Amino acid sequence: MMAYDYAKNREERPDPVKADLKGNLPSWLQGTLLRNGPGIFSVGDTTYNHWFDGMALMHSFTFKDGEVIYRSRYLRGDTYKDNMAAKRIVVSEMGTMAYPDPGKNVISRVITFLNHTVPDFTDNCGNNFIRYGKDYYATSETNYIRKVDPVTLETQDKVDYMKYLAVNLVTSHPHYDKDGTAYNIGTSIAEKGKTKYTLFKVPDTTAGDKANASPALKNLEVICTVPCRSLLSPSYYHSFGMTDNYFIFIEQPFKLDILKMATAYMRGVNWASCLKFCPEENTLIHLIDRKTGKEVGIKYYTEAMIVYHHVNAFEEDGHVIFDVIAYEDPSLYNMFYLNVLKEQSKASAMSVPKCKRFALPVQNDKGIDVGDDMVKLQYTTASAVKEKEGKLLCQPEVLCDGVELPRINYDFNGKKYRFVYMTCVAMSAVATKIMKLDTETKERTEWREENCWPSEPVFIPRPNGEGEDDGVVLTTVINSNPGESGFILVLDAKSFKEVARAHVNAELHMDMHGYFIPMEN
Repeated sequence: MMAYDYAKNREERPDPVKADLKGNLPSWLQGTLLRNGPGIFSVGDTTYNHWFDGMALMHSFTFKDGEVIYRSRYLRGDTYKDNMAAKRIVVSEMGTMAYPDPGKNVISRVITFLNHTVPDFTDNCGNNFIRYGKDYYATSETNYIRKVDPVTLETQDKVDYMKYLAVNLVTSHPHYDKDGTAYNIGTSIAEKGKTKYTLFKVPDTTAGDKANASPALKNLEVICTVPCRSLLSPSYYHSFGMTDNYFIFIEQPFKLDILKMATAYMRGVNWASCLKFCPEENTLIHLIDRKTGKEVGIKYYTEAMIVYHHVNAFEEDGHVIFDVIAYEDPSLYNMFYLNVLKEQSKASAMSVPKCKRFALPVQNDKGIDVGDDMVKLQYTTASAVKEKEGKLLCQPEVLCDGVELPRINYDFNGKKYRFVYMTCVAMSAVATKIMKLDTETKERTEWREENCWPSEPVFIPRPNGEGEDDGVVLTTVINSNPGESGFILVLDAKSFKEVARAHVNAELHMDMHGYFIPMEN
């Protein structure tokens, strides 16, 4: 099998291209799948060190009246403009510290140094898309997001969370309520001497106040803050969980060392080197009441782990159950350095990600003996053993392993659910297949094809569908079979059988996450 060339700059196709359809699309499938990921890895004679650092290339697939239209466009943020104007990489990213042209004079070099002590982060928003109110934003995890036109993919306003809330880092995986309210969490680094995590919500804007409601972030409300357990090294996190009544925030022993970050530029190292994993420490699980904004009285913890993606969470019989994709160490990030990917050797294998289910008993533990398991659910082997008054050690059930990029029927977000759609990652960074997992029976159904690399599978429910898996799963597929182009694949979610594929006369690129916008009625 050919190796995927991660370091190759991809070309944009801003003009709409009609895809070549094989099979029949369901008539109800109307809308646009936006996808985001890195697409430019070198400028002039400078190169990014890490695949995640590449400049964003957004692409979209619009399903309309039985046709599929493709387009792609670079995100033209300040990062893109500054790098292109200088003909070299001048904006630092997590895995790549950029230095000014050696030809610059001393004063401008000193100013650059001071700017890096308190890093002004990049607006290269290449991870996902977020909806706040009526607006769509490309996002990574810095305090900057970039508004985009979801039809043309043109780059619009640069928005700084800091104008609305003191947060330096914000996740690219918000949650949404049925009414369109968005929920997210961010980290404030040393604000008034305190480092903390802040959960906030952004109410949807109604059509009536559309004229004056942009951006919706103007109406941002803080739900609660959680103090950081170590003042100068907040935990890194990429997502969080939400049920009808609770938020689940995992404070893991994978931390950003702020002092190291402040001196990284001077020391000639990247910010990623300031992430430290402390395997001897526990992982804290914060369960926060959505109505009161307070943590529940019980302290939950588990062994050291690293979680990027939450799958789903729900409540049942006095428990909060949540599923995550967990790693034993931080090797995942290190796998995506471009020099490591170039070799794509088995030597750089990551720890195998496992889909783990945790169960948190919410009821009071008074009268329960130390050493007793408080989980009283029949269908899971997850446990929560009382260690002392108000403190429970939680052990997960492993639902399956070798999986990443989980997606569900989002109508079941925060509710009891059965099905999750994921990519299968064995020993390498590249997914060779996608699968559907039945969390009840543990049955796995897979789709794969020779020399094909599928992306994160996105579930689209059939309007007024019957049952949780009544709909389709969309995945974009990079195709290295000679003479064949990449395509978007449409699978029937129930059977996981192919319904249609639309070949695109353009080179598809490996990306991160996608967001589906249904056609306005």
